[in-house]
Amino acid sequence: MMPASLAFALLAALLHVYIFTMESVTWTRPATWKRFRLTSQADAETTRGLAFNQGFYNLFLAIGALVGLFAIAFGYTDVGWTLIFSCCGSMLLAAVVLAASGRQYLRPALIQGTMPLLAVVLGLLALLLG
Repeated sequence: MMPASLAFALLAALLHVYIFTMESVTWTRPATWKRFRLTSQADAETTRGLAFNQGFYNLFLAIGALVGLFAIAFGYTDVGWTLIFSCCGSMLLAAVVLAASGRQYLRPALIQGTMPLLAVVLGLLALLLG
């Protein structure tokens, strides 16, 4: 279970790096803002600052999870698991908030939250049963 947990933590981190790229780098490109259900270039320009900030939030969570993976790889398991549980738990809770925001956000919430959920649950099981 531990390798699966670490794999899901890695996938969650990579997804959040991708989300960072969309929100902080390519936000004003039509392909990106349409993915986030904006209806015009003007809306993308208006929300650019908020998206930029949110993108960095996602990047920092991803970096934390990646540092946790490296810590575990180099034998610092307590630090590593703390970072993974903290960062993936935050990703998961953000997905819960997104899902609670309305039915139209259920799909993005599932995409955002499934991998961190599996990382946390499988990690806890591995540590408790191992």
